[in-house]
Amino acid sequence: MISRRRAILAAIGTMLAGSVPGWAASDYELLKGLDRDRDGTVDLDEATKAARAVFEMIDRDGDGVLTRHELSGRLSVRELRAADPDHDGTLSEGEYLALVAARFQAADGDADGTLTAAKLRSKAGRALLRLLK
Repeated sequence: MISRRRAILAAIGTMLAGSVPGWAASDYELLKGLDRDRDGTVDLDEATKAARAVFEMIDRDGDGVLTRHELSGRLSVRELRAADPDHDGTLSEGEYLALVAARFQAADGDADGTLTAAKLRSKAGRALLRLLK
């Protein structure tokens, strides 16, 4: 039986996946799924909340870590190795969130703590969005 929490997180993840479609989406479409306070930007807290929901959604076996297969389409094998500080071949939730934070900082070129649609369309922004879809 699926837990209520998992069902809610799956629904949020599905909503986020549909809200952050391909890279050619309009500015509004890029932001609407992540911008919870509707200020026209995404801050690290909003990205982290989305990342937690995505983590729960893609952790198919519920073991609390993401394998290479669960991360398929989000990280290459090389990127996984670089993001895996304990070299166990998986990412814990903390490791996944640390990667999201690092990619957020890389996408935030002017270091103002927010990402606009233009920043999300950058190469670094697209790398972050792959973790949040």
